[in-house]
Amino acid sequence: MELIPDLPEPVARECLLRSSYQQFPLISSVSKLWRREISLPDFLRHRKSSGHSQELVVLSQARIKPVSELGSGKTIPTPVYRISVLEPESGLWTELPPVPGKSNGLPLFCRLASVGTDLVVIGGLDPATWRTSDSVFIFSFLTSTWRNGTSMPGGPRSFFACASDSERNVFVAGGHDEDKNALTSALVYDVAEDRWALLPDMGRERDECTAIFHAGKFQVIGGYTTVEQGQFSKIAESLDVATRRWGAETKDFLAPGMTTWPPVCAAGGNGVLYACCRRDLMVMNGDTWQKVGDLPADVCNVSYVAVRRSGKLVVIGSARYGEPSVGYIWHTSDSRWEKLETCEKYEGHVQAGCFLEI
Repeated sequence: MELIPDLPEPVARECLLRSSYQQFPLISSVSKLWRREISLPDFLRHRKSSGHSQELVVLSQARIKPVSELGSGKTIPTPVYRISVLEPESGLWTELPPVPGKSNGLPLFCRLASVGTDLVVIGGLDPATWRTSDSVFIFSFLTSTWRNGTSMPGGPRSFFACASDSERNVFVAGGHDEDKNALTSALVYDVAEDRWALLPDMGRERDECTAIFHAGKFQVIGGYTTVEQGQFSKIAESLDVATRRWGAETKDFLAPGMTTWPPVCAAGGNGVLYACCRRDLMVMNGDTWQKVGDLPADVCNVSYVAVRRSGKLVVIGSARYGEPSVGYIWHTSDSRWEKLETCEKYEGHVQAGCFLEI
């Protein structure tokens, strides 16, 4: 059967490659053949290599309520978090459909990761009861639908580090249990198989740690032990994904001044690491952190940072907690900041984010 009647196969495939990701759900509904074509790993690879892929910044963001809906009570209600999507190239903001049955919004402090054309939402706190959630929700950008994944095993876990290899697996490490005990344990979730597996324990407890996936390794940064309670360390350690073994700890991975709160980090495709800490934009080349610029004053409280394929950075944040969220592009070629246009609907507080190229 032909992809598109009366068109040569290469031309028909080129038409699908050039489609916007927002058209994928419609394409999937047209025919099983079209759905199979855009679901193939080769389709996404060809789309990227041909320059037709689209970069997306996906955020867990508080919904802004009109003043008329806030009421006159003195108690500030718990914000309702939803998934907002920014296209850095065009500056377009959109919102994903809500998770079915979650009228109170996403779990608070949940973690986001991207795998292929899927968004994975893991854990957090139930917004109604504030109980720790082990839930896994997966959104398919191909069909614009949510599905439930297998719950995260190992008992309650909050404020853990999370990162993905972008192709198949999501890695989780550290955090704390219901008694506020910092954890050393780590897990990996195979999205395609909907299956969790235990990983070897880390070398130390790490509560409120952060993580990146870099050069084939799941790198866990900072955090603190149970007895330290908020005294963030400069120590990092990496899991070699191929061998499933943790390497030696890097004692001074973070530079002085980067330990008060875990810096928001991102890894570029060229092996360069970036970190936003306080008002500084830092870059690591080799083993040394260097300051490469000042963050704009209205984004110095950084919520999320991503590195685009071009090497440009996307930084989302606010001047301080409670202030409107804004976004900037940092041009590495001339160290120039470009502010992204937004509207009030997408100025809510951001708790987590991930980067997706589809």
